[in-house]
Amino acid sequence: MTKIVPEDKARQGHWGWHALRILIAGLLLAFIAWGAVEIYGELIKSPTTQQTVPEAPPAAQKSIQGG
Repeated sequence: MTKIVPEDKARQGHWGWHALRILIAGLLLAFIAWGAVEIYGELIKSPTTQQTVPEAPPAAQKSIQGG
């Protein structure tokens, strides 16, 4: 025989503070992990080396160009 349960009693539990605390803690842990990865990424980034050719004085450029 099936049991008839009123609608207000058949619902699952309400969210409550416990679930809210768990969601907030998970969000904070995600931000902490993100920050740690950002800091680690900055630490391991190799410095960019710029290889520029030094410009010769104008008199040296004329002799190089043959003029």
